[in-house]
Amino acid sequence: MAKATTIKEALAKWEEKTGEKVSEATAVKLFSQNPPIEKMDASLSNLVNCERLTLSTNCIEKIANLNGLSEYTPQEKLKILSLGRNNIKNLNGLEAVGDTLEELWISFNLIEKLKGIHVMKKLEVLYISNNLVKEWGEFLKLADLPSLVDLIFVGNPLEEKHAADGNWIEEATKRLPKLKKLDGNPVIKQEEEEVGES
Repeated sequence: MAKATTIKEALAKWEEKTGEKVSEATAVKLFSQNPPIEKMDASLSNLVNCERLTLSTNCIEKIANLNGLSEYTPQEKLKILSLGRNNIKNLNGLEAVGDTLEELWISFNLIEKLKGIHVMKKLEVLYISNNLVKEWGEFLKLADLPSLVDLIFVGNPLEEKHAADGNWIEEATKRLPKLKKLDGNPVIKQEEEEVGES
């Protein structure tokens, strides 16, 4: 069996392919590496100007080494982190980018608990579909995100259960009243409709 691609190797390949320097790049895409990346290692600290990092479709099991992205720069720059289609089980490791990250794409993973999400002070967009969240208690942790306006949650056991009853949107938006979009659809608030009709 081929051993995993390291971040360092993936970055070297990326530089070769794009002709850009990792240290200067604002967007770095390391998705679908062959063999896949299994660890977010310390080489990520070379991405000092990176605003958008894509590590989707690999075999990463945990979020790690994002603190390197903030160590050397006065303000952390990472705004969009894409980790979809990996084997991530929890959200530990996001603290380092808690003050800058605006979008987290982490669909198709193995996340059941949302502990640690509260550090994301600026997070506006969270795509966390097709994970394993099954309790409202976990879902409610999203209410700790002051900026969250766009959530994709479809394909989690909690959503599937309530979608079958036909009350998913109502129940979810009641718990997260600031949402503007849920599962790709604009959220229409009851009271806004009534005001429009009078």
